[in-house]
Amino acid sequence: MELILWRHADAEDGIRDSERKLTSKGVKQAGRMAKWLLPRIGEDVVILASPAKRAQQTARALNRDFQTVDEIGLAATPHDILAAAGWTENHARTIVVVGHQPTLGETAAVVLAGVKAQWPVKKGAIVWLSRPTDDVKGPVHLRAAISPDLL
Repeated sequence: MELILWRHADAEDGIRDSERKLTSKGVKQAGRMAKWLLPRIGEDVVILASPAKRAQQTARALNRDFQTVDEIGLAATPHDILAAAGWTENHARTIVVVGHQPTLGETAAVVLAGVKAQWPVKKGAIVWLSRPTDDVKGPVHLRAAISPDLL
């Protein structure tokens, strides 16, 4: 299984957190990351996005269908992210989760280190995790951790 945790790109400030939109910088960040991801994720990728406007806009940069999943929204926990992605299931899919900090960093920490910790993930960046399809408790590999400013 391939699990790509993608933090939404740069967003404007605002009182209504769920309504914050991407800034022009954020639109560029999302576009750069989408351009990098597209040739690597395959056609059968499953894209899950938080219902927050900035996450929706980030996911749209891929120009693919995606599912809005309330459980990975602003109040999500690492458990919620992993459950929505089907991390404990035995399948060979690639899942992209477009969400928020600190939850995505915490999710990466849980998967890679076995503990909930505050791992930073920059705006617009991805953390790509991989594990054997036939062994849900097998070793997890960090395939990539990259921010859009490096692309």
